[in-house]
Amino acid sequence: MALSARLAASLRPALPALHRAAPGHCRGLSTPQGSEPSFSLGGIFPPLATPFSPAQEVDYARLEGNLRRYARIPFRGLVALGSNGEYPYLASREKVEVVSCVRRALPRDRLLLAGSGCESTQATIELTVSMAEAGADVALVVTPCYYRGAMTTAALIHHYTEVGDASPIPVVLYSVPANTGLDLPMEAVITLAQHPNIIGIKDSGGDITRMGLMVHKTRQEDFQVLAGSAGFLLASYAVGASGGVCALANVLGDPLCQLDQLCRTGRWQEARDLQHRLIEPNAAVTRRFGIPGLKKAMEWFGYYGGPCRAPLAPLSPAQVEELRSTFSANGWL
Repeated sequence: MALSARLAASLRPALPALHRAAPGHCRGLSTPQGSEPSFSLGGIFPPLATPFSPAQEVDYARLEGNLRRYARIPFRGLVALGSNGEYPYLASREKVEVVSCVRRALPRDRLLLAGSGCESTQATIELTVSMAEAGADVALVVTPCYYRGAMTTAALIHHYTEVGDASPIPVVLYSVPANTGLDLPMEAVITLAQHPNIIGIKDSGGDITRMGLMVHKTRQEDFQVLAGSAGFLLASYAVGASGGVCALANVLGDPLCQLDQLCRTGRWQEARDLQHRLIEPNAAVTRRFGIPGLKKAMEWFGYYGGPCRAPLAPLSPAQVEELRSTFSANGWL
């Protein structure tokens, strides 16, 4: 057994104790009738933005301030160190410190998902163990992509199986082709869904047919599908997704939780009306203006956004005005 696997095994908690469902939470729509997931991911998770000081150091006091406000919103949990957390720009030490900070501030009934995907399997296992030690409940593991031409279905299955075997906490797959240029193949998802320590996938590709097929093909497994964007949240729920990890939740957390509940209670007309008002703001803080746009919008709603780390550049005055107009035109400002 490799050293990293031995370390993970020594840290592995009793999974049944970790696999807790949210108190009173509705059954995830991807769960087969009559069964419950052992570890409910049903609900909304904001992928936290990492606040930086003007000197581009992690500002933990500002992070705690944002977390105090998020604690008043009925999120299922939070994601630290996702794409919106500027994960590639943080040193390993900073990543662990961010997760520790979030865990200390987060109510115990809220799940903490932590990004731990690296380019090598060994590094991913080591960082996943560190995330578990820092207090993460679940590891969110993005696809390795630097050598994307070599990332075949077989290679990715082997990578995630090794991580799942060694991880002391459950693992959620993370497919974000806009950033990686790599879609986790359907065959890999179906195979990996059978692993007892791989409990779901965050899919940010926006292909609803693909998401529906994943729900269908994994329906016999203890596996949940999470929408990776607020722009297609309603459609994802309609095909059986359990919840959403949505950048826009950093800004409009209450409306997204409202949309979640409208879908769960079958109030589809109200859900559709609300979804329509979220599409343009979501596009503005994701593919249009990215993290600088997200951080600027956070400031208008009482959160600390602050600067990004270089080489991400701030928005121009014209871009700021365009972003504000998008939120105003949909009734949010």
